[in-house]
Amino acid sequence: MKAYRLRGLPLWIFLLFFAFYCSVQAEVAAQEILKNNNNTVAVNIGVIYEEGNKLGKMGLNCIKLGLSDFYNSHQSYNTRIVLNIRVYPKDSGVGAAAAALYLLKHAQVKAIMGPITSMEAEFVIRLGEEAQVPVLSYSATSPFLSSIQSSYFIRTAQDNLPQAKAISALVKAFKWREIVPVYINSDYGTGFIPYLADALQEIDVRIPYHGVIPWFATDEQICEQLYKLKNMSTRVFVVHMSPDLASRLFLRVNELEMMDEGYVWITTTSINNELGSVSHNVVQYMQGVIGLKNYVKQSNKLREFENRWDTKFGNMKLGIMGLWAYDAACALARAVEAVAKSDSGFRKKKMSANLTDLDTLGVSSIGPKLLQTLVNTNFSGLNGEYSLLDRQLEASTLIIINVIGSGSRDIGFWNSEKGLVRNLNSSNNRLKAIIWPGEITSVPKGWTVPAGRTKLRVGVPVKPVYEELVNVTRDRSIGANKYNVKGFCIDVFEAVMDNLQYSGLYEYYPFPNPDESTKSYDDMVYQVFLQNYDIVVGDITIIANRSAYVDFSLPYTQSGVTMVAPVRNERRSAWVFFMPLTWDLWVASLSAFTFIAFAIWVLEHRINEEFRGPASHQAGTSLFYSFSLLVFAQRENVLSNLARFVVIIWVFVVFVLTQSYTASLTSMLTVQQLRPSVTDVHDLISKGAYVGFQEGSFIQGFLKHKGFHESKLVSYNSSEHLDNLLSKGSMNGGIAVVFDEIPYMKLFLAKYSSKYMMLQPIYKAEGFGFAFPKGSPLVADVSRAILTVTEGDGMLEMEKVWGMQLYNTSDEGNKVAASSSLSLESFWGLFLIAGVASGLSLIIFTTTFLYKKRDIWLYSNASIWKKVQDLAEAFVQRDMASHTFRKTDVQHNTRTLKTDIFNPSGDNTDSPPRPSVFSDGAEDDLVISAESTPSDHHVQTASAETIAPSLLSNHQHD
Repeated sequence: MKAYRLRGLPLWIFLLFFAFYCSVQAEVAAQEILKNNNNTVAVNIGVIYEEGNKLGKMGLNCIKLGLSDFYNSHQSYNTRIVLNIRVYPKDSGVGAAAAALYLLKHAQVKAIMGPITSMEAEFVIRLGEEAQVPVLSYSATSPFLSSIQSSYFIRTAQDNLPQAKAISALVKAFKWREIVPVYINSDYGTGFIPYLADALQEIDVRIPYHGVIPWFATDEQICEQLYKLKNMSTRVFVVHMSPDLASRLFLRVNELEMMDEGYVWITTTSINNELGSVSHNVVQYMQGVIGLKNYVKQSNKLREFENRWDTKFGNMKLGIMGLWAYDAACALARAVEAVAKSDSGFRKKKMSANLTDLDTLGVSSIGPKLLQTLVNTNFSGLNGEYSLLDRQLEASTLIIINVIGSGSRDIGFWNSEKGLVRNLNSSNNRLKAIIWPGEITSVPKGWTVPAGRTKLRVGVPVKPVYEELVNVTRDRSIGANKYNVKGFCIDVFEAVMDNLQYSGLYEYYPFPNPDESTKSYDDMVYQVFLQNYDIVVGDITIIANRSAYVDFSLPYTQSGVTMVAPVRNERRSAWVFFMPLTWDLWVASLSAFTFIAFAIWVLEHRINEEFRGPASHQAGTSLFYSFSLLVFAQRENVLSNLARFVVIIWVFVVFVLTQSYTASLTSMLTVQQLRPSVTDVHDLISKGAYVGFQEGSFIQGFLKHKGFHESKLVSYNSSEHLDNLLSKGSMNGGIAVVFDEIPYMKLFLAKYSSKYMMLQPIYKAEGFGFAFPKGSPLVADVSRAILTVTEGDGMLEMEKVWGMQLYNTSDEGNKVAASSSLSLESFWGLFLIAGVASGLSLIIFTTTFLYKKRDIWLYSNASIWKKVQDLAEAFVQRDMASHTFRKTDVQHNTRTLKTDIFNPSGDNTDSPPRPSVFSDGAEDDLVISAESTPSDHHVQTASAETIAPSLLSNHQHD
């Protein structure tokens, strides 16, 4: 040894070369024995693992046992796998690549099993792709490797991707809002975190910080990172690293008292699968940790193998990666038998001028066939059914464990189909009882007050307008800077915090200080963004510009901006009877009455004596008839069927209209007595009226946006001040109306309900809420508690205590809608029906009239103007052919002749003289022939003397 040192050659290099020489000689000897004695084909398979790595040693032993068991049960196979083992230095990706390169060049292995870590596997995968040699890894679980574009990489293990979904399900089940991943800075760690972040994003959970620990980290570096985590408010941590580094981490965690009550530690399968091999002292420091573990279905074959393992390797703990290595060796032996009937070598590549080690690397002759056979291999192994999906084992089930005592206890399962379940055979999604860090059984909140402070800082507004909502007063009896905070909003907040069991974790801070001038609510909310407050509580309205820099809880009050105006008593008005109908309905009704009167006159004046006479008389009669239908007191009779049809329709319209008017007027004079003085915002703007808003409120900006000039906006600072402004009115130095949020107006109207009225909300607002910093985990918890509080009876009790009882919108706030005048919108259909009926009747009448008078406008040679005059003259005359005139004339002549017979002298002093029905000069003749028509161009006449004997004779016969 001294000679070697003198020559500068370290002893460990000599021992390494010696070990390699011995292994090569043993492999050569094994191949010679196989060839000479068994007539079998030896197939070289490479195995590489990290020096001193427990997983590597366990995996190698499982591979050897797997091949031994397989060939003992398959002695007829013509092939035998010969293992070529290479060990590379610890944490050396280059060393793993060098070992694989050596096996490919010198041993010409047909497949490589290993390496152990994901970082080292990436180099080996590239070499396998170059030589077309399958690389089988039973321990590299990083999802990052799946994205490497290499078809010759086969993962005979389960990757970490399902763990991300399982952790997401745990976080959702326990309602945590933030987690911090703590992981190793390597491909294994960084390859998993993006998938975890995506899974958490789906359930709206934030990752405020990444606890990255170098794979070569010292204890000081680990402590430095843990100090950062301890100073944060988040208390849920996910640990993803190798078992060795995790052991060092939890030792430091215990030293920094980060395994106490309130902390949550979640570990991944890389730690929990090998928990049995972790030092007993380290497990004692992990009490209360929950984690994930790969699920293995128990079988007789597995139990028999575990017994053999304990007998042969009692000091070495068997893990799931050993089972994956065992099954991978069996799968490889099956595939080799199928494709390697003879020991084919490597094909040489075409050489170039500048050669490298990769250029001299050959290509496996059976590589592609071996790869395809491996992918399609299926059998029942120790780990269950061996089947590759996308060139890796499918992970569908994980065990959830809780570290207790010297080991762990199964508390549930995660399944890709069922999610979290208590047992695989049930659908119960409640896990078994968990002992959390600090030996508590209640679920930790997942957050705490940041280090350096004992309580949350809660900002409250100092505002004298509505003290029922928030009232801050200084209490010098308990301290110079101590305050009493009361009010409806404060009671709601404290009820919410009690529901969350957060009592005592907060302290109130007034804003601004009661001695300072009033500041706007926007300024107070902005203090949360500046991290001067952890929460802001009070009558804080949720609006868009504030939500840009803070997060709000759900609202706990009614939403909306409303308008309050003075009321006037409509019963005192002398013109109240005009109010049931709007002006457009009044105009439409008068127009309809006039049109119906015109239609009745057109249809009746040629056949009905009651609609004849001077023009003024005819107009008055027609209008009187139309309007008398309002009370159904018409005296005139309509004789034509067309007029009767129009009257029937119009009577129905009048009936509906009068009944509606009566009902509306009755409501105004009895039930509905008050109306607001103003109902329309646009009228206020056009008239230049003064309007009010609460001092410091966002309503001022809202009114400017609506179109009000800034000079027309008047602020108020108390309910008494507002009452004074509204009482004066806009013309006397006050305001016409006030705009504010519904909760404020409820309080105001509780005092002055007889003088003012609240209209329907004119603007959508989200109501009052609590403000938090962006991304605060408290937002979701507080929002859920608000729902619980507002849905209970306690909310109604708080509203009653502080005068916030619901304003009865059906009786007060909705008066405008209840007393609104009837408009044309509700009746235009009726007017349309009446108009169509009247118009249709007029069309029929006109058509009939023109047809009868066709000799005037069709056959006459007169001028057009003369034809129009003749038609007009015929239109205003009686229709002597009408049955109504024929019957009336016969009856009248009969009565006249009888009178002449009994009083020949004509002196009948007892009877008053009758007006002649033949008042028109054109109609002096008496028509006696019912068969005669105007078309005969001849009128048959007879004198009274001629007719009298005949009538007398008839009378005597009677």
